[in-house]
Amino acid sequence: MSENIFVEIYERLFRHFGPQHWWPGESPFEVCVGAILTQNTNWQNVERAIKNLKDHELLSPHALYDAPPEVVANLIKPAGYFRVKTKRLKNFIKMLVEEFEGDLDLLFELGVQAAREKLLSVSGIGPETADSILLYAGNLPIFVIDAYTRRILLRHGLATEEMDYHELQKLFMDNLPEDVSLFNEYHALLVATGKNYCRPKKPICSKCPLEGVSY
Repeated sequence: MSENIFVEIYERLFRHFGPQHWWPGESPFEVCVGAILTQNTNWQNVERAIKNLKDHELLSPHALYDAPPEVVANLIKPAGYFRVKTKRLKNFIKMLVEEFEGDLDLLFELGVQAAREKLLSVSGIGPETADSILLYAGNLPIFVIDAYTRRILLRHGLATEEMDYHELQKLFMDNLPEDVSLFNEYHALLVATGKNYCRPKKPICSKCPLEGVSY
């Protein structure tokens, strides 16, 4: 598959939307927490949950490690599925504190693949969450695949229903330069496209910046 179509998609989206300034978060750790809490909810709800943690001075690895689960669960309620997400967040914090002294830099210094394997070993963290943490918090070169990206690829004939996360990710990794800022911006632009045009129902194809792009 030619690189040109992936470059063309990026260039079209960047011209249309401009820079997206992702990921929202004041620190790498906040990005990690946000990546875990944003599963199955929208970002506005996550922001409310994170604000609650900040207001109670719990937005740090050791503070969250020491906090009782019921306290954390109550604070992150706005993000939904708060009991499940408390377990996932606690699992991540336990790994970070007990194996890396609560220091994200020590985790990211393992490199993309080793750090990814470590994150995926944490119960409740899947490929999309792990890769979001690596790219947006760790500034490591890995492309994040989400539901928006899958839908856009399928509708433009660039992927098939049978392709899994890794295969979709490989499309981008094989056809683009290994560049953290490019991967960051590209994923954010695909999200903007999915939200504004390539909707699950009643997509606005005629006004989409990717109209006419197909493989």
